[in-house]
Amino acid sequence: MKAQKIISQTPGGCIVIPPSKSVSHRMVMGAALAEGTSTVRNVQLSEDIRATCQAMEALGAVITMEEEEPHRVTLTITGASERNAVGKTFDCNESGSTLRFLIPLLALKAQDTRVVGKGRLAERPLEPYFEMFNAQGIPYVLEAEGKTLPLRFSGQLYPGVFKVRGDISSQFITGLLYALPLLPGESTVEVTTPLESIPYVDITLEVLKRFGITIQHEDYQRFTISGNQHFRAGDFRVEGDYSQAAFWLVAGILGKGLTALDLPQDSCQGDRAILNIITQMGGQITRRDGSVIVTPGATRGATIDVAQCPDLVPVLAVLAALSEGETRIVGGERLRYKESDRLSAVREVLNTLGAQVTETPDGLIIIGVEKLHGGQVDSFNDHRIAMATAVASVACDGDIILTRPDCVKKSYPEFWEVWNEKGGAASGIDLGK
Repeated sequence: MKAQKIISQTPGGCIVIPPSKSVSHRMVMGAALAEGTSTVRNVQLSEDIRATCQAMEALGAVITMEEEEPHRVTLTITGASERNAVGKTFDCNESGSTLRFLIPLLALKAQDTRVVGKGRLAERPLEPYFEMFNAQGIPYVLEAEGKTLPLRFSGQLYPGVFKVRGDISSQFITGLLYALPLLPGESTVEVTTPLESIPYVDITLEVLKRFGITIQHEDYQRFTISGNQHFRAGDFRVEGDYSQAAFWLVAGILGKGLTALDLPQDSCQGDRAILNIITQMGGQITRRDGSVIVTPGATRGATIDVAQCPDLVPVLAVLAALSEGETRIVGGERLRYKESDRLSAVREVLNTLGAQVTETPDGLIIIGVEKLHGGQVDSFNDHRIAMATAVASVACDGDIILTRPDCVKKSYPEFWEVWNEKGGAASGIDLGK
């Protein structure tokens, strides 16, 4: 079994934060639906973004890539004029965004259309789309008992009222907001429960606006989408990813400080909340011309509602485990349906390393300790658990052995390389069978 041996050394210096995965998904899709050719610069070809690119190519878009620098490419994308999903199989790999963004687009014209995936993707909820299929008379088949994938369906969406719960995932709303402007008449999306992860919908609306799509909404409860709209090609650049920056910022606070580059202050990304949370916990942050500087120092516990920024929980839990007093993380029910059950995974990893973490139905209760110790832990094949474990090593007295470390390729393929370049110490080992 492959593993990563992580020695307690502290990364520092200046870190160029990788491009936003959330923005990249949306820009690739917008360009693939546009009339003409677009360029999307500063893209990181993580496994999830490759899944979206391949799905758009299967739909009919033409995508070429040119390397800008190591781990960054410019995509040239010519839109799919016919968007043909008839008789095709679309592989979403392990990408929940690809899956949920894609299904409504395929339903614009589906005939014996099949969607497949890998890992825990077949366990991710799709009920809002099944309800949509039933309401619109689109027959579908779930090919594996107790799983949402493989999924096969035929039919065609028509304009109307689409009712969607807001507390499962905002990805369902994003999928509809990309597809419904292409229908011949006006549609509305009614959110039937309080919408969580609003910032992800904000990213969707901002990217759609840049592609010339107009959508009105009433306090995120009702979205009005005019039909017969056209995606407009253009030249775009993907900004840095606050979700990935969070790992480096917490490492800097626990270690010797660092500067994170390419983090625009006016970003729509919900995970920019990491800055306010660090400040709330007593951490020192300075903003300067698109960069964020963190200063090492003690932090204190707090109550943190993560309903709008659930992806921050693994690394926030590491910070909380090393902060004075008690931290309560609430509003994270949806984390049980990610690449792992992240609440359970975080508890198991951190407690193995000497933390005091208790799991609740929607979050974690964490009592801070002065230091962690080493040990062997599993990533649960979850990229965010793996990277949070690396951050925890900064405050460990011993080495960490992390199994299944390659899962970082899902969102941040060069993470271990950069970790070592910036002063960390991680090396691959083989544990045998």
